[in-house]
Amino acid sequence: MLPPFLLAIFLATGLLPWPEAEAFASALLAVDDETALQFSSDFGRLAPPAPPAAVLRPSSPDDIADLLRLASSSSRPFAVAARGNGHSIRGQALVPGGVVVDMAALGRGDHSRINVSASPAYVDAGGEQLWIDVLLATLEHGLTPRSWTDYLHLTVGGTLSNAGVSGQAFRHGPQISNVHEVDIITGRGEMVTCSRDVNSDLFYGVLGGLGQLGIITRARIAVEPAPTRVRWVRLIYTDFTAFIDDQERLISITDGTGFDYVEGSLLMDQTTTLINNWRSSFFSGDDSEKIKKLASQFGGAIYCLEAAVYYNEPVTDAVDEKLASLLRKLRFVSGFAFAVDATYLAFLDRVREGELRLRAVGLWDVPHPWLNLFVPKSAMHVFESGVFKGILKTNNSPGPVLIYPVNKNKWDERMSAVTPNEEIFYSIGLLRSATSGEWQELERQNEEILGFCHELGIELKQYLPHYTEQSDWARHFGHKWDKFVELKKRYDPKAILSPGQQIFTPDHADGQDLNIIDHLSKQNSGSIVGIT
Repeated sequence: MLPPFLLAIFLATGLLPWPEAEAFASALLAVDDETALQFSSDFGRLAPPAPPAAVLRPSSPDDIADLLRLASSSSRPFAVAARGNGHSIRGQALVPGGVVVDMAALGRGDHSRINVSASPAYVDAGGEQLWIDVLLATLEHGLTPRSWTDYLHLTVGGTLSNAGVSGQAFRHGPQISNVHEVDIITGRGEMVTCSRDVNSDLFYGVLGGLGQLGIITRARIAVEPAPTRVRWVRLIYTDFTAFIDDQERLISITDGTGFDYVEGSLLMDQTTTLINNWRSSFFSGDDSEKIKKLASQFGGAIYCLEAAVYYNEPVTDAVDEKLASLLRKLRFVSGFAFAVDATYLAFLDRVREGELRLRAVGLWDVPHPWLNLFVPKSAMHVFESGVFKGILKTNNSPGPVLIYPVNKNKWDERMSAVTPNEEIFYSIGLLRSATSGEWQELERQNEEILGFCHELGIELKQYLPHYTEQSDWARHFGHKWDKFVELKKRYDPKAILSPGQQIFTPDHADGQDLNIIDHLSKQNSGSIVGIT
């Protein structure tokens, strides 16, 4: 006998012709229009609404495994997508006519799903847990994960399915480089624990695997002793060469004697990006005016190097000496070094303040035509002249433009995540927001940037990638593509998982090469996506 919620899926989606569907409805499954609408869009607000046929609210990972076993073994398999906090940009977590797994139902905020070990040092966290809750739990033990994203209100499973990058990645690598073990539910419904030594092909494949091979229900994450304070500095540059040279000098210091966090950004005269936006409130009013005036004198585009030293009270003298020593080696504009002190928690959760400020005025749930790129070091001067001082010269939209270097040797090449083939590459994030009537122009600008890079042969990689043609996905994965296809066939042969990524069609899993857009457009509206 199938669990009631699985029978309800059959009934609600027409897979079984029984009129008594309501009698089998379960508290685990929602099939009403209101719930479907809630799960039909994402943070990006760029993809058209795509309501699922049903939403599963699992009480345990076993419920997810039951669902995926049903989807895989059925004569009419249906698509399934795990949804963490809904922060995909272009519909990657949507599953029109399929079943969404609401991961939050497993117990977000429930510390029984976050377990901290001091010896050996690690934290086990459910895939549905937000990184802010992982941080709070580990800080209770004087510990902290080593690598972060800028925004902590994302799920563990969500960021590990991409990479998880921020200003600590130059030293510790992305979040996927700081995982010891994961529990996975494959597209077949198999529950697998894997690590570098056990089921290693699945372990490496899932990390950065865009949700294509399985759903992460637990991750064992590396931790270290947590600092209590942060000396946080921002340095202003008018010379791009000095800006990137200084960043690269700082990320070469990985032995603990340099900064613990290094990022950078473009400041535009029109928007004073990073002076007054959602990432943080840092500069005083007088400092903001001083920076705006400088930007206006240099054609509206200057640069900000952002860095932080972590420390424990009360060693402030040592911190001051370390900071002074580091700053003496840098070539920022004299008189344009700004510093604040913050708690470690406040620093890591700095974006939350801006989010709440925007929510209060209705400017958070708006379209976000973001473009995230990994650009090789060798192309940065061309990128600066063509994009920062060219295409973006007319940028009037709010939101930061991030620019910071990353050391490739901190990434594990066995994982699915892809990076440019240079020892240093730059993470470029155009994290812009728009009103509902303006986002198309920003999307046009994004396409112009990608076209500019393609025309010049810049071998960049998209982070949080979005493609609609399988040939583009093959080019994106490069030498990893054949292995990725092999793993897909092994662990999700019916191509059930995360169809919103638009990588595989159900038919491709059986060896055929079809475009998923064409395939999905032939499905009946409002019904389960058929997989033949």
